Amino acid sequence: MMQSQSIGQLLENVPLARYTSWRVGGLVDRLYIPNGLDELTTFLSDVSVDEPITFIGLGSNLLVRDGGVRGTVVVMHQALRTIKVEADYIYAEAGVTCGKLAKFSASNSQTGAEFMAGIPGTIGGALAMNAGCYGGVTWDIVHQVLMINRYGNLQMRKADAFEIAYRHVTLPVIDEWFVGAWFKLVEGSSQESTDKIKTLLAKRLESQPLNYPSGGSTFRNPEGDYAARLIEASGLKGFQIGGAQVSPKHANFIVNVGGCTAQDIESLIEYMKKVVFEQQNVMLQQEVKVIGEYA
Repeated sequence: MMQSQSIGQLLENVPLARYTSWRVGGLVDRLYIPNGLDELTTFLSDVSVDEPITFIGLGSNLLVRDGGVRGTVVVMHQALRTIKVEADYIYAEAGVTCGKLAKFSASNSQTGAEFMAGIPGTIGGALAMNAGCYGGVTWDIVHQVLMINRYGNLQMRKADAFEIAYRHVTLPVIDEWFVGAWFKLVEGSSQESTDKIKTLLAKRLESQPLNYPSGGSTFRNPEGDYAARLIEASGLKGFQIGGAQVSPKHANFIVNVGGCTAQDIESLIEYMKKVVFEQQNVMLQQEVKVIGEYA
């Protein structure tokens, strides 16, 4: 186990279960937590060019296999958390939670980001997958972003440099990661925005199984339909493999009810796809990202 005050915290052979919302996942070779953007650039400039690098935020919507991850995993949430008003925009670093962006914007009388309160992740993750809920999607409010490459070089890119689709973003350059974004919002009522956030959070609490570890929505909604409806119509609510269960509260959530492995979750995902296809003739598309090696 190593630690350097100059570049942040670098740990070896760390269980990634601690860093994912499902609370499952094997060891990573090296886990790096920068103290800020300057230290991240310094660290990346020193990393070997053949070292695999993975960035994670809160580890929601992410399944890490039981065999763990080779190379280095960079944890953004504990480091890049600056959020501020900058000219006509709200600037937020990649480690800021989506809920923090929603509330900060509301407190500054900027409206349009309220839906972000319902996304259980960070700005970096929301940018990477065009996360959305309650009728809003991340890239609808993005003006420009700040990227970092594996050599530690920073690059500002306008929103139109990216190909944006439903829960998918195509980067113009490989081996770049989001470290910040400027959001273009609309001036409005702080109170109305705050009230809307409270309503959305109450709706989330009522409809989602927040009392168990989960990875958020497991599948994308097919066009004109809902994954949860299709799963429920296939009789899968409450179905369980090992410690992984299709939530009885929301069928598009897989929850860790105890003693769960990543293999349990992955097996359940594949089983759900199979049953829904057989019964509903719809092939569900996975929203959850899977990384790492099998045990």
